[in-house]
Amino acid sequence: MTIPDQDAALTRADTRNADVEQTRDAFPRARGRAKGYSAVDVDAFLDRARASFEGEPSEAEAVTAAAVRNASFALVRGGYAVVAVDAALGRVEDAFAAQERAQAIARLGARSWVEQQRAEAQVILDRLSRPRRHRFDRVSAFRYGYRIEEVDLVADKIAGYLADGTGVSVEQVRSVAFRMQRGGYRETQVDALLDAVIEIMLAVG
Repeated sequence: MTIPDQDAALTRADTRNADVEQTRDAFPRARGRAKGYSAVDVDAFLDRARASFEGEPSEAEAVTAAAVRNASFALVRGGYAVVAVDAALGRVEDAFAAQERAQAIARLGARSWVEQQRAEAQVILDRLSRPRRHRFDRVSAFRYGYRIEEVDLVADKIAGYLADGTGVSVEQVRSVAFRMQRGGYRETQVDALLDAVIEIMLAVG
């Protein structure tokens, strides 16, 4: 996997307070019959994210890049437009990832941090190097899982990224969606790997 050298990693490990501060400014509202994210829920989460990013919140209030990525909100009439909030949350996740990267480099040292990222990337690459149609567990023939051909196609692109750092962006991995089929790949396994890939991409980004 292509990973920045130690000096570059340290240089790029700056936090981005502005990204967290500006995301809540005037989200457009869903119109007509379309539903959007609950403004109350989104505002509460962003308030918690801002406090966590800037200070020392209690454990119950702590927010991480992973928590931002997995945040979900109720859908209501007149709520915040989904696309706008999702885009903002992507920027917030990037800011938390940068902060976490800086903290990890300070704690572990640049060399150890780089080796850790390489080791985690290799674990994922080993799985993706398995034969097509055999990269993840499959659900029973009576249940629905992710469509195998679609997952394998994305897996090939991710493997290329882990090998040479090209071919797919973090935004593409974030937004990937699969159709369903009987006897398909187990959703939880695929989702967990995609989360791990995003964490690596943000860590070295």
